[in-house]
Amino acid sequence: MACRDCCEEKITKRSEEMKKELGVRLNRIEGQLRGIRKMVDNDAYCIDIVTQVSAVSSALDSLGRQILEDHIRSCVREDIRNGNEEKLEELIKTIRKMTG
Repeated sequence: MACRDCCEEKITKRSEEMKKELGVRLNRIEGQLRGIRKMVDNDAYCIDIVTQVSAVSSALDSLGRQILEDHIRSCVREDIRNGNEEKLEELIKTIRKMTG
Protein backbone atom coordinates (compact mmCIF):
# COMPACT_ATOMS: atom_id res chain seq x y z
CA MET A 1 0.00 0.00 0.00
CA ALA A 2 1.32 3.43 -0.87
CA CYS A 3 -0.07 6.90 -0.20
CA ARG A 4 0.77 9.85 -2.36
CA ASP A 5 -0.46 13.29 -3.22
CA CYS A 6 -1.68 13.49 -6.78
CA CYS A 7 -2.97 16.70 -8.31
CA GLU A 8 -3.90 18.07 -4.87
CA GLU A 9 -5.82 14.86 -4.16
CA LYS A 10 -4.55 12.35 -1.63
CA ILE A 11 -4.85 8.74 -2.79
CA THR A 12 -3.75 5.32 -1.56
CA LYS A 13 -2.83 2.50 -3.90
CA ARG A 14 -3.98 -0.77 -2.34
CA SER A 15 -3.11 -4.26 -3.45
CA GLU A 16 -5.82 -6.33 -5.09
CA GLU A 17 -5.73 -8.64 -2.07
CA MET A 18 -6.34 -5.70 0.29
CA LYS A 19 -9.17 -4.39 -1.91
CA LYS A 20 -10.77 -7.82 -1.90
CA GLU A 21 -10.49 -8.15 1.88
CA LEU A 22 -11.95 -4.69 2.47
CA GLY A 23 -14.67 -5.37 -0.11
CA VAL A 24 -15.74 -8.55 1.70
CA ARG A 25 -16.03 -6.66 4.97
CA LEU A 26 -17.93 -3.80 3.34
CA ASN A 27 -20.33 -6.23 1.65
CA ARG A 28 -21.03 -7.83 5.02
CA ILE A 29 -21.72 -4.42 6.57
CA GLU A 30 -24.01 -3.48 3.68
CA GLY A 31 -25.92 -6.71 4.23
CA GLN A 32 -26.27 -5.94 7.91
CA LEU A 33 -27.62 -2.47 7.08
CA ARG A 34 -30.14 -3.91 4.65
CA GLY A 35 -31.19 -6.32 7.39
CA ILE A 36 -31.75 -3.45 9.79
CA ARG A 37 -33.84 -1.66 7.17
CA LYS A 38 -36.02 -4.76 6.81
CA MET A 39 -36.35 -5.02 10.57
CA VAL A 40 -37.58 -1.41 10.73
CA ASP A 41 -39.97 -1.95 7.81
CA ASN A 42 -41.32 -5.11 9.47
CA ASP A 43 -41.78 -3.47 12.90
CA ALA A 44 -39.16 -5.63 14.63
CA TYR A 45 -38.67 -5.33 18.36
CA CYS A 46 -36.63 -2.23 19.27
CA ILE A 47 -33.97 -4.09 21.24
CA ASP A 48 -33.38 -6.48 18.33
CA ILE A 49 -32.82 -3.49 16.03
CA VAL A 50 -30.52 -1.78 18.51
CA THR A 51 -28.52 -5.01 18.82
CA GLN A 52 -28.02 -5.09 15.05
CA VAL A 53 -27.12 -1.39 14.95
CA SER A 54 -24.49 -2.07 17.58
CA ALA A 55 -23.10 -4.94 15.49
CA VAL A 56 -22.84 -2.68 12.42
CA SER A 57 -21.20 0.03 14.47
CA SER A 58 -18.63 -2.45 15.79
CA ALA A 59 -17.98 -3.76 12.28
CA LEU A 60 -17.41 -0.22 10.98
CA ASP A 61 -15.11 0.58 13.90
CA SER A 62 -13.12 -2.57 13.19
CA LEU A 63 -12.87 -1.70 9.50
CA GLY A 64 -11.68 1.79 10.36
CA ARG A 65 -9.05 0.44 12.73
CA GLN A 66 -7.77 -1.97 10.09
CA ILE A 67 -7.45 0.78 7.49
CA LEU A 68 -5.75 3.07 10.01
CA GLU A 69 -3.30 0.34 11.03
CA ASP A 70 -2.41 -0.28 7.39
CA HIS A 71 -1.97 3.46 6.91
CA ILE A 72 0.39 3.69 9.88
CA ARG A 73 2.44 0.70 8.74
CA SER A 74 2.90 2.05 5.24
CA CYS A 75 2.14 5.69 4.55
CA VAL A 76 2.92 7.21 7.95
CA ARG A 77 6.06 5.15 8.43
CA GLU A 78 7.37 6.12 4.99
CA ASP A 79 6.57 9.81 5.38
CA ILE A 80 8.25 10.01 8.79
CA ARG A 81 11.34 8.30 7.35
CA ASN A 82 11.33 10.96 4.62
CA GLY A 83 11.07 13.76 7.18
CA ASN A 84 7.40 14.59 6.61
CA GLU A 85 6.21 15.18 10.17
CA GLU A 86 2.84 16.50 8.93
CA LYS A 87 1.61 12.90 8.64
CA LEU A 88 2.11 12.48 12.36
CA GLU A 89 -0.18 15.44 13.09
CA GLU A 90 -2.72 14.09 10.60
CA LEU A 91 -2.59 10.74 12.40
CA ILE A 92 -3.10 12.33 15.81
CA LYS A 93 -6.15 14.25 14.56
CA THR A 94 -7.58 11.08 13.05
CA ILE A 95 -7.12 9.11 16.26
CA ARG A 96 -8.86 11.89 18.19
CA LYS A 97 -11.82 11.72 15.80
CA MET A 98 -12.03 7.96 16.09
CA THR A 99 -11.89 7.94 19.88
CA GLY A 100 -13.70 11.20 20.50
